[in-house]
Amino acid sequence: MSSHEPGQGWTQQHGQPQQGYPQGGPGYAAYGAPPPPSTPPGRQPSHRGAWIGAGATLVAAVIGVVGTYLVNTSDKESEAAPAPAPTSATPTPDDGQAAENTPGTDGTSGTDASGGGTTAPAAQVTTSAPPTAPPDTVHWQGTLVIAYADDKDLDAAPPVVSEINSDNDFAVYPFGDHMLRPDNGSRALVWKGAAKVPAYGDCAGVVDTQATSNDIEMKTGLTVCGRTGEGRLLRMTVKELSGLASDTAATFDVVVWGG
Repeated sequence: MSSHEPGQGWTQQHGQPQQGYPQGGPGYAAYGAPPPPSTPPGRQPSHRGAWIGAGATLVAAVIGVVGTYLVNTSDKESEAAPAPAPTSATPTPDDGQAAENTPGTDGTSGTDASGGGTTAPAAQVTTSAPPTAPPDTVHWQGTLVIAYADDKDLDAAPPVVSEINSDNDFAVYPFGDHMLRPDNGSRALVWKGAAKVPAYGDCAGVVDTQATSNDIEMKTGLTVCGRTGEGRLLRMTVKELSGLASDTAATFDVVVWGG
């Protein structure tokens, strides 16, 4: 038989409430026993923190894998890419500008690259040789004095004593009388035609077949036809003879043809 304290509405056996006030009631707390933990109706313990942590870990892992893949891919592409071709120091216009600045094939001008008008047509370059003077063109004409040891180059205009001795054509020297000597490939002959001064055609008709490099004895009024060392046709008429020995000199009326 069990005994009850006055005012108690339950009996404790093995530390558990057996009867009296229900758990959590006012009588239960009144006897000093802590109320059992309870969960509010309709709510379950939340696992959101655990899911957020797991999700963050998964995202970090994915980012790491993707980053590693991109780095490896970029390195492989850099190794496989060919080296860039060297660029020219002179800028090259693009096809559009080249087409705009290129004159048309019919000689018309192309479009100005600035869009402000048209460029001038390219200048026509002529490659034809300059016209040559007719062979009967007078190269030089005038009075010429040739003295002893004073040979003259009749290819020069006017004739002068050339510093290159092989360029000098005619010399005058004393040999019992005044003598005319063709030098360095020049040739001459005494004109024996009609009593007239020979023209270009007259001298040209005889000089290539009859002229020589022999000395010619001169006298006033004598006319000779000849060619210079460079091939120019000439006519020389003696106007005056003067001096003796080393002072020998002759004055000529000269025409040199050949342009």
